[in-house]
Amino acid sequence: MKRREFITLLGGSAAAWPLAAQGQRQAVPVIGYLSSLTQVDSVHFDAAFRRGLSEMDYVEGQTVSIEYRWITDRYSPLPAMAADLVRRQVAMLSAFGPPAVLAAKAATTTLWY
Repeated sequence: MKRREFITLLGGSAAAWPLAAQGQRQAVPVIGYLSSLTQVDSVHFDAAFRRGLSEMDYVEGQTVSIEYRWITDRYSPLPAMAADLVRRQVAMLSAFGPPAVLAAKAATTTLWY
């Protein structure tokens, strides 16, 4: 291989490298957030949760995505909400409040306490 061909090959592969690297980006992990409070009542807890994540370098919309589930006025939808998050194969399921924790525990056997 001649020097000029080598330089052309090297330059071409260097130009294609960012495109290949872009295709290999991993998906952002998704966290399931299940609360036994309404969205309005959960505002302070939600902010504290996001602040705690950011302290571990997880920023919503950048390095992690969060799927929120709040009750509207009763606890009965919690099991279906937990099952939906498990079906979506979230990387982590965070449950807030005893009813939400029980619903999450019933929806999956791979919980850490």
